Amino acid sequence: MHRPRYDDWSLPKGKLDAGEHPLAAAVREVWEETGVRAAPQVRLSSTHYQTPNQSAKAVDYWSMRALATGSSVPGRALPDREVDEVRWLAPAAAAGLLSYPRDAKLLAEFAALPPVTGLVLLVRHAYAGERKDWTLPDAARPLDATGKAEAAALARLLALFQPTRLVSASPQRCVQTLAPLAEATDLPVEVESVFDEAAFEKNPAGAAARLVALAATGAVTVVCSQGLVIRETMPLVAGAGDFTTPKATGWVLPYAADRLIAADRLTLSDSG
Repeated sequence: MHRPRYDDWSLPKGKLDAGEHPLAAAVREVWEETGVRAAPQVRLSSTHYQTPNQSAKAVDYWSMRALATGSSVPGRALPDREVDEVRWLAPAAAAGLLSYPRDAKLLAEFAALPPVTGLVLLVRHAYAGERKDWTLPDAARPLDATGKAEAAALARLLALFQPTRLVSASPQRCVQTLAPLAEATDLPVEVESVFDEAAFEKNPAGAAARLVALAATGAVTVVCSQGLVIRETMPLVAGAGDFTTPKATGWVLPYAADRLIAADRLTLSDSG
C-alpha cells in the first residue's frame, strides 16, 4: 500500500485502539487499509525500528487468509488520507516495490511458508474455581464468574480466526468455555472424550493423533481441553519446548497436510 504522508510503499500496519488485542488490531488494520476481511493463520516475525521522529516502534505480523473484500474492485480499499493506493502483487514483484528492507525480509518469510491446509486452535478451559472446593464429580465443575468472563473474551479472540468447527473435552468447564464462541458462530460444540484427562492416561498419543486428524479435514477447528492433556500433548505435535498453558490461553497450530508449520501462544492480553 502507498502512504502519501511518507511517500512510501509498505505492508498494512497500525496502532492499537485503547484496550484492543494486538491480533484484533491486525485484522482491523488489514480491513481498513486494504478493504480485505482476513483471518490470521501463521504468526510471522516482529519488526523493530525507529520512526522519523526517533521513537521506537515494534510491529507484530501475521499471514492471513482472505475472506471477503469491501469494495467493487477485489482487494482494493478506497483512497483516504492514510492510504491512497493498494496493489496486490506476486511476492517477487512486491519485494521490488516495498520501500523498506525490513518489509521485504518479512515478505520473503511469508513466501517461504507452505500453504496452510488446516488450522487447529488448542485452548485450555477458563477458570472454574478450585478442585478442592468442589464436592461433586469433577467433570461437573462449572465455570465461575471469572471463568465466564474469560470465556466471553476468548470467544472474541478465537472468532478472529473464523472457526468452522468446535470440539471440546467432556468436562462441563470445557464445554462452557466454548459456549460463547458457539453462540457467536452458530456452531455446535462437539464433545470428544479423547481430549479428557482420563482418556489421555489410557492413551497418551490419542489426543495428538486426533489434532492431526482434525487439521487434515481442512477445517479451522477450536479444541478445548484440560491442562495436563495440553501440556503432555504439545511436545508430541510440536517437539521440545515449554508448553505450560494457563487457563483461558492456548496455541495456534497451522498445518500443511500432516506437518505442523508453527506453534504460537494465544493469550487474552497478547498475540504471542
